[in-house]
Amino acid sequence: MHYLDIIIIAAYFIVSIGIALYYSRRAGKSINEFFLSGRNLPWYLAGISMVATTFAADTPLAVTELVANNGIAANWLWWNFAIGGLLTVFFFAKLWRRAGILTEVEFVEIRYSGKPAKFLRGFRAVYLGLFMNVIIIGWVNKAMSSILVGMFGVEESTVYLYVFGCMTVVAIYSALSGLWGVVVTDAFQFVLAMTGCIILAVIIVNLPQIGGITGLKASLPESAFDFFPNISDASSVAGTLTLTVSSFLAYIGIVWWASWYPGAEPGGGGYVAQRMMSAKNEKHSLLATLFFQVAHYAIRPWPWIIVGLCSLLLYPELAEDEKRMGFIYAMNDFLPIGLKGMLIAAFFAAYMSTIATQLNWGASYLINDLYKRFINTDADEKHYVSSSRFTTLLLMLISIVVTLFISRIAGAWEFIIECGAGVGLVLILRWFWWRVNAWSEISAMITPFIVYPLAITSGLEFPDTIFIIVPSTTIIWLTVTFLTKPTDNEVLLSFYKRVYPGGKLWKPISLQLPKIKEQKTFLKMFVNWIFGVLLVYSILFGTGKLIFAEYIGFGIYTAIALFSAIVVVKNLSILQEEN
Repeated sequence: MHYLDIIIIAAYFIVSIGIALYYSRRAGKSINEFFLSGRNLPWYLAGISMVATTFAADTPLAVTELVANNGIAANWLWWNFAIGGLLTVFFFAKLWRRAGILTEVEFVEIRYSGKPAKFLRGFRAVYLGLFMNVIIIGWVNKAMSSILVGMFGVEESTVYLYVFGCMTVVAIYSALSGLWGVVVTDAFQFVLAMTGCIILAVIIVNLPQIGGITGLKASLPESAFDFFPNISDASSVAGTLTLTVSSFLAYIGIVWWASWYPGAEPGGGGYVAQRMMSAKNEKHSLLATLFFQVAHYAIRPWPWIIVGLCSLLLYPELAEDEKRMGFIYAMNDFLPIGLKGMLIAAFFAAYMSTIATQLNWGASYLINDLYKRFINTDADEKHYVSSSRFTTLLLMLISIVVTLFISRIAGAWEFIIECGAGVGLVLILRWFWWRVNAWSEISAMITPFIVYPLAITSGLEFPDTIFIIVPSTTIIWLTVTFLTKPTDNEVLLSFYKRVYPGGKLWKPISLQLPKIKEQKTFLKMFVNWIFGVLLVYSILFGTGKLIFAEYIGFGIYTAIALFSAIVVVKNLSILQEEN
């Protein structure tokens, strides 16, 4: 690299640390400030932070690999989660903010009762805050190491020294500044990362070897530009994603609501719930989550898609499992001095925004739902803030150890989806059905781990395994629900008064609380969900049509997006007046 590139990268780190130092005093007031920014985040900061967290260092590489192997349509392997994301926007965002809790896991003890609720809260704190969290961080670290090897030719024996050095910086500013610093740094990092990726896409597509969008379309098969997969039980169609009928039904009809996956939990959860609970009010919570869905699914992927398509022409010799590196090689080979430093800083930004959130979010579970709840219950706020900072650094150290034992990341997302299959329905219905209890959730979490090995042994592969795991899990948790005692009536009354979710499935409880206004907005919420899904996909495909100069298609999708937006805004205004 040129010295100018190094200066740009150094300036990025200085700004990130400066933001952390600025917010460190504010974060030290209480764990409410440290983990939820005092519940005072505006919607745009909360929304940008959600998007930045899902933009890890390996995300552009993953999309590049999908597109290079199976065309634009391959992104449906994750685009399908937008359906569940919009469900969270219109049905759950306001409920999370209304609950007034510090973490998603704390929800367990305001909704359930008795020893099962205590066990579930402690178990989820450790399972999500420690076990799943450090695996995700290790996954991201592994991806970052491959980027450094591909970009700089760093020796694999020493690459982790660089990764862990960067992670140490992240842990320090996360421990100092709490969520305020993380969120503001996320905004800075996201703008930098997206600007860098857009610049790269523009430069690459206009290379003489590519010849602009026109040359790109002329050089690749039409199937590579299809927005929708080929649905067929026949052999794969070259250049595009081909799904069997059963696979298509699994992705579009089941996965998005039935499976737990970080950042796309049915009903919201994890760091998405943390941001919703950190918003100024219910309106800001909803708008933040809506912005997240639009930016995450509809706008952010296009620079990566363009580079992925161009990489097929620039690096045709790459094997199928190496095509993800086309993004890195394009950066290394074609970016001029200064811009290369900016793109490298952008990759560090993508990496650091994800790590910062994971550390802060994981520490919130371990402190609020384990340490404060079960170990040291009556300390003052300064003690809990100090403990939170210590736990943030401790999570970093544990993650370093875990990273060293991760040899590959391929297929990890499939495993996570399969082992969370069937849990989603419980996570949705626990808000809207009084009969769901702690045992429902416990059995739904355990069953997939029992059924998954049986499905694999029988010769099934993902996503067909979903057709076995989801029904089995659903039958088990429903059976367990009716065989066990319901949640104590006092707890159900308290929860309903706090959240007032409404609906016929709460009738036995709502009839005991006649003074609470009955919620009659479900039809409008359902309409908003349908048109919200149309809005996101119309913006997604309309942007693509504009990029590829297909103006009739662009006009059609724009009209659908505008109409959908009008319906959503009108309904939201009515709902606001009724509330």
